[in-house]
Amino acid sequence: MFATPFDGRAAVCIPVAPLFTEPRVSSAQISQILAGRCVEILDSHEDWHLVRCPDEYEGWLHKGYLAPAPTRGARRSVQIDRVSLGCVTTTPSGARRAMPLGAYLSAAERVKSGEAIDAAERAERFPAEAGAITRSAQKYFEGTSYLWGGITPWGADCSGIAQSVFWLHGIQLRRDAWQQARQGAPGDPDPLRSRAGDLLFFSDRDDRFITHVAIALGGCTLVHLALGRGGYAVERMDDARDAYVVRLLARFVTARRVLAPSLD
Repeated sequence: MFATPFDGRAAVCIPVAPLFTEPRVSSAQISQILAGRCVEILDSHEDWHLVRCPDEYEGWLHKGYLAPAPTRGARRSVQIDRVSLGCVTTTPSGARRAMPLGAYLSAAERVKSGEAIDAAERAERFPAEAGAITRSAQKYFEGTSYLWGGITPWGADCSGIAQSVFWLHGIQLRRDAWQQARQGAPGDPDPLRSRAGDLLFFSDRDDRFITHVAIALGGCTLVHLALGRGGYAVERMDDARDAYVVRLLARFVTARRVLAPSLD
């Protein structure tokens, strides 16, 4: 056991930091944390820190991914007023950094290509509305490969796309599909009647424990990142000729509605 130099909190200082199950790099990646996110340090072991993320998920991060967290009244080491929508930046030293969707830019970085927006613009640009959320899922994650523990368009899993897209629109989901299935209110018990923006949950286990999540698009369609598809896919849930879809619907467990009711 070693004392942490971060005084209980730290900030991720690289574009994407892998979160591991154990304090060793050969253990399984269970999630990722993006640049600028602050974590709470719960324990330390040699060069590793057990951290709690903003979504309350816990795992091990190597110290090389971390920098001191900003303190009140001090000059900030991480600027959180710009959010990457997928861009390449340069630092004052001339180093280039590819920044994924959702990463915060440091104060000194300059965008060379791609796009970043002011955090103050995020609510207007990405409202917490079903249509906007489903468009973002398709725009930013189309073509994404399946990656266990991933949360970016560079590679993500089923709950990773859901969490990242909803975060972009101001809604914090938990990390794993089974945790997300406990948020919000019940949706329609018939997945074919689900509303756009609903979360649809599935299980491939006999005990019906949630193992997969998709985002309903409305009109009997959904978007998800599925290992069986190799990654990103849009499915017609009423396509009885597609054996994959038939198996998927047989595994349906529940739907949850995390968006506020429309005022229309």
